[in-house]
Amino acid sequence: MTILIQGGRVIDPGRFDGIADVLIDDGKIVAVGRNMTAEHKARAKSGQTIDARDKLVLPGFIDLHVHLREPGFEYKETILTGTAAAAAGGFTSVCCMPNTNPVNDSQAVTEFILDQARAAGQARVYPIGAITKGSEGKELAEIGDLHRAGCVAISDDGRPVMNSLVMRRAMEYARAFNLPVIDHCEDLHLAEGGCMNEGLVSTQLGLQGIPAAAEDVMVARNLALAELTGARLHLAHVSTAGSVRMVREAKARGIRVTAEACPHHFTLTEEAVRGFNTMAKMNPPLRTWEDVQAIKDGLKDGTIDVIATDHAPHAVQEKQQEFAAAPNGIVGLETALPLTLALVEEGVLSLEAAVAKLTTAPARAFGLDRGTLAPGADADVTIVDQQATWEIDPARFRSKSRNTPFAGWKVKGRVLVTLVGGSVVYQSA
Repeated sequence: MTILIQGGRVIDPGRFDGIADVLIDDGKIVAVGRNMTAEHKARAKSGQTIDARDKLVLPGFIDLHVHLREPGFEYKETILTGTAAAAAGGFTSVCCMPNTNPVNDSQAVTEFILDQARAAGQARVYPIGAITKGSEGKELAEIGDLHRAGCVAISDDGRPVMNSLVMRRAMEYARAFNLPVIDHCEDLHLAEGGCMNEGLVSTQLGLQGIPAAAEDVMVARNLALAELTGARLHLAHVSTAGSVRMVREAKARGIRVTAEACPHHFTLTEEAVRGFNTMAKMNPPLRTWEDVQAIKDGLKDGTIDVIATDHAPHAVQEKQQEFAAAPNGIVGLETALPLTLALVEEGVLSLEAAVAKLTTAPARAFGLDRGTLAPGADADVTIVDQQATWEIDPARFRSKSRNTPFAGWKVKGRVLVTLVGGSVVYQSA
C-alpha cells in the first residue's frame, strides 16, 4: 500500500528537520522531501494521502523499558493491550522486561512473546532476557540462547543482581554477544522495608524510606564492573542526582554506559506521595526537587541518553491497598509524549533533542534498526499535534490498567496517527 504523508514538519533527528512530504510504499520509506520526482508523484496518486499540515511527522517512538506482563499476569496487561497502549502513545517499538511468570530466562518464553506480538499486530516487541535463571541472582541464564532467540538485552529488572561476581560474569558473557546489560540499581540491604524516598516527607507520613544511596551504591558498582569488563551497561530509570553525576563522569572516562530517565522522575517529586497516594508509589521512588533538576540537567547535556516509560500495569485492587503493601509502578506509554514535550516548553530540551530521546537514542543504545525516516527504512511513523491540549483520562487508556498519578492533568501534545511497517495501527478519534 502507498501512503503520502503531506506537508508536515518532518523531524528525523540528525538527518532532517523541515516541512516535507513522506512517501511510503510497501511498508518502507521511499522518499522524504518537498519536491517529489514524477515517479514518486505517480506512486502517491495511487494510494492514501494523510494531511499533516501544522503537525509533526516523526520516527516511531522506541521504549526500552516496558512490562507487558504476559505470560503469567494477563489480569494486569497482555501483549495485545500493552502494544495497543504503545501505539496510542506513538511507540512503534517496545522492549519488554523479563519479570513474567515464568521468567523470560529461556528460548521458549522468548519465542512465545514474539509469537504473541506477531498475532497482536500492533507495536514491534523486542524481548529482554533474564540475567540469571528465574531472576534469582544466582546462576546465569543461557545468555547465548536468549540472544539467538531474539532478546536484545539482558536484565533481572526489579530484582537487582546483588552478587558482584555474578554480575561480572554476566557482563563478560553479554560482551561476547554485544548485548547491553540493564540493571535496576538498588542495594536491597539499604532499601529493605522502604516504600518511598527517605527524607522529610517519609518522616512526616511515618513511612519507611529508601535512601538515594541505595541507588548510588549500585550505580557505582555497575560502572566499576563495566569499566573492568568493557561491557555495554544500560542504567534503568535513573532517579538521583548522585547517579547522574557518576554517569557523567563515567562517560568522560570512556565507559560504555547509557542511561534512561522516566517522565515521572523528571515531572514529580516525593510530594506526590502525600495523602498516601499509591498511584505515586514506584521503585525507584519519586525523589526530591534537587534530584528532578539533576535529571533534567542530565537530559539536557546528554548524560541521560534516553526517555523510557517503565510502563508497569497493575490491577485496580492491587493499588487500593495500604501504601506499604501496594505494588510499585505506573502505566506510562500513553502519557509519555506530553510529559516529554513539557521539557521543550520549559526550555530543557529542543524539540529535536526531545524527539531524539524517544527515537534515535534508544535505537542506538540497544542497536535496533529503528528510529529513522531514512529512505529504505521500515515505515514506522508517528504523527503528532504538538499544540493539542487534552485531559488525561485513565478510563480511555488502551492499556488494561489505569494506575497513573497523572489522572486529570491538562497536557499539551497528542498522537494523531501511528504507523508500523506502513500500516496504521492507531488513529485518534
